[in-house]
Amino acid sequence: MIRPGRKRSEESRQAILSAAADLVGEVGYAGLSIEGIAARSGTGKQTIYRWWPSKADVLLEALAAKADLHIPIPDEGSYPADLRAFLAASFALGRKPQVIEVLRALMAEAQINPAFGERFRTGFLERRREALGVLVERARTRGDLPPDPRPGTVADLVFGLIWYRVLATREPIDDALIDELVSLLAAG
Repeated sequence: MIRPGRKRSEESRQAILSAAADLVGEVGYAGLSIEGIAARSGTGKQTIYRWWPSKADVLLEALAAKADLHIPIPDEGSYPADLRAFLAASFALGRKPQVIEVLRALMAEAQINPAFGERFRTGFLERRREALGVLVERARTRGDLPPDPRPGTVADLVFGLIWYRVLATREPIDDALIDELVSLLAAG
């Protein structure tokens, strides 16, 4: 969430997002501070607080930007191929230790801070569901979307599996899961 005020410099914004992502990998979420982000990015604390209400919000924007950049919405010509490409990119990003730590920290923050939780749902979770929804809708239009499971259940299964492994079991998000999910979700 961006607070009203002066327009931010894109260079400063990128420096802040990069600094936050780098620092969380070095010091963890608990050790991350606005002061540290400001020092690393070469900006002032006031600048960061003007644009983001908390360190969680800085990380949220950094994570959402990374997901948008690294997880394309492919058009491979068929639902199974689109789904496979989307899952491969999602799993590749979701296997990175730094990303896993940020995901865990933001989900934890979302559970204890209702205002941040709403921003996390709309700024990240819903954006990822919408990206997957583009593939599902394209498959429906092409006529290669199986009748079951329903589109919302597809998203629940894909992201539920990722979150369950990231948060609960800490089992790997490996490529074998891609084959299993494509077989399960694209059978028809």
